[in-house]
Amino acid sequence: MNTLSIKEIRDLKEKLQKFTNLISNYKNKIIEIEKQIENLNKNLKNNYDSIDYKNLIKKKKNLEKIVKKYEKTIQEINDLEDVFDLVNLDEELRKEIYNNYKILQKEVDNIIIELLLDEEYDSNDCILIITAGAGGTDAQDWANMLYRMYYNWANKNGFKFSIVDITTGNEAGIKSGTFLISGDNAYGYLKSEKGVHRLVRNSPFNAQNKRHTSFALVEVIPKIEDDINIDLKEEELKIETFKAGGAGGQHVNKNESAVRITHLPTGIVVVSSNERSQHKNKEIALKILKSRLYEFELQKRIEKIESFKTKQQAAWGNQIRNYILHPYKLIKDLRTNLEVYKVEEVLDGELTPFILSFLLNNKLTNINNI
Repeated sequence: MNTLSIKEIRDLKEKLQKFTNLISNYKNKIIEIEKQIENLNKNLKNNYDSIDYKNLIKKKKNLEKIVKKYEKTIQEINDLEDVFDLVNLDEELRKEIYNNYKILQKEVDNIIIELLLDEEYDSNDCILIITAGAGGTDAQDWANMLYRMYYNWANKNGFKFSIVDITTGNEAGIKSGTFLISGDNAYGYLKSEKGVHRLVRNSPFNAQNKRHTSFALVEVIPKIEDDINIDLKEEELKIETFKAGGAGGQHVNKNESAVRITHLPTGIVVVSSNERSQHKNKEIALKILKSRLYEFELQKRIEKIESFKTKQQAAWGNQIRNYILHPYKLIKDLRTNLEVYKVEEVLDGELTPFILSFLLNNKLTNINNI
């Protein structure tokens, strides 16, 4: 039977308690957000559909969720520690304690991952694109294996996995596939998977069953909602009036009916001069400016999405992770040097060690660069 020591239980609690200060910060943030929501309610009517309001509510719920989960898990570890301290535990109870400990181990890792997901798009759904690279039919089969791996990961961790588009291989596997993974922090969890994945195994498509190397490219892109809200602030607008030139009659030329509006933050300038009324020209100019700003923000989002795409080729020398199935079994992440020998578990969707290692490594790198 598997044995468990009191030290292992206490080490698990200590591992989680390292983030106590961060939880305190989260509690303070919740209080600040509540004040912001209160101010919105005072100053605005019918603001419940506004983007600012929805974002604040979402942020507050996410913070409350992780704080609650953290405190609940600490309490469960304390309870386990108390039970373990009891004398004369029978074998059945020791087995139950060990099983609970293994569950809490996974829970602690998941909580730490969520605590590390603090970048702009981490909470978003994500688009996963898998493309077979060098390696022919084996590479297409490898792309399909990765597709199944992420499908299993999503199902085991409560995420919704949807096929957007898939192109099957001529003999086996897939040439490419685009998938949508929906759920809290989907992008934050899977951003660690972006890059080239290399497989080494005895080829099932080779008559001599020779050793073969295959590559596949995984791209992970946050799903950015189309929630562009154009709010024209008076202090950001430079409004000028002038006499309109050209056709329009004596009235148009003598009165300053034309309007020029400059949006100071972006430098976008719009002019309306065709109407006889200055008020009407201003109204038209503001509508045009809103349209121009919408296009400007949309282009920024397109450029942002493009920046998440990798320019690497799915071939030798670019891989982030090696999956070796022959002559021995090992999966090694080349960014963090994490090695996992339970290859079948990983290919069945057990990605937590790699996700956690990647996030911790990034956090340490960012701290050292400050």
